[in-house]
Amino acid sequence: MEFTAAMIAQMLKGTVEGDPETRLNTIAKIEEGHEGALSFLSNPKYEQFIYTTGSSAILVRNDFKPAKEIKATLIRVEDPYKAVAMLLTMYEQAKAVKKGIHPTAVIDETASVGKDVYIGPYAVVSENAVIGDGCNLYPHVYIGDRVKVGKNCTLQPGVKVYKECIIGNDCILHAGAVIGADGFGYAPLAGNNYMKIPQIGNVILEDNVELGANTCIDRATMGSTLIHRGVKIDNLVQIGHNVEIGENTVMAAQTGIAGSTKLGKNCMLGGQVGIVGHISIADGCRIGAQSGVSEQVKEENANIFGYPAINSRQFIRNHIYILRLPELNKKVDELSKAVDALKNR
Repeated sequence: MEFTAAMIAQMLKGTVEGDPETRLNTIAKIEEGHEGALSFLSNPKYEQFIYTTGSSAILVRNDFKPAKEIKATLIRVEDPYKAVAMLLTMYEQAKAVKKGIHPTAVIDETASVGKDVYIGPYAVVSENAVIGDGCNLYPHVYIGDRVKVGKNCTLQPGVKVYKECIIGNDCILHAGAVIGADGFGYAPLAGNNYMKIPQIGNVILEDNVELGANTCIDRATMGSTLIHRGVKIDNLVQIGHNVEIGENTVMAAQTGIAGSTKLGKNCMLGGQVGIVGHISIADGCRIGAQSGVSEQVKEENANIFGYPAINSRQFIRNHIYILRLPELNKKVDELSKAVDALKNR
């Protein structure tokens, strides 16, 4: 498909600076631009490329002021990053949508399957499961007994949803995600042995949740592990049993949250964050990458970092002191020698 810069500007409610008839047929990174490509500049550290890029047009902020001449046509918008997200969403929606049930799919006669559904090769829909209208179940998806999947959900290849779990509307589960495996519950016995505690709860994903590839969310021991609406979870994340994640919270890859922890809404977690069990974290908290949270966080909108995680400003101050330790140690040695010299006199 081909568009002009003027057409793109109209879609995004932006303005054109340069040739409005510039022809565009693809999107490219600003540092890898070529003729016919649309790029964007949202991070100032990439500004150097706007003067050398081969892209035909570039999305920039309304208030962007170039330091020198730019050959490409500019399309000024309020937020270039959001503008690109909108264009990519339009592009994705324009693709042909798969429909129908593959002959190798196994669907139990007691299951309920909605309208306009795609169920791919070797997918399994078990007893009394419910699949809502407009869902896409790609090859080798497994839907357990009495699972409910809402409308317009996409389950990529190899997703496994264990029995009695509930998935809301407009959810996306990427390849290899496992929903509802047993929580890590064992009772210690004599002789260093352990007795498995049956996990009889389930997992509930509310509407508009997205889970990354190979992410695992454990079923509750009793009740539900609850992921509220709008939550976005990256690849390789582990959510323990009976955890509750608040609305619109996002977390990056390799994060791990231990059982029975409650995470507030609108939180942001960097990669490889670890959170101990049985604590709560207030709304709006931001937790830096590789932090270890071992205590309850009561302050809303707190920025915490480090291990153990503390206020990020305090962490930075502490880190500065740590960097100065060799210098301070040298000074202490010099002072000790000076004191010893005075004593010897």
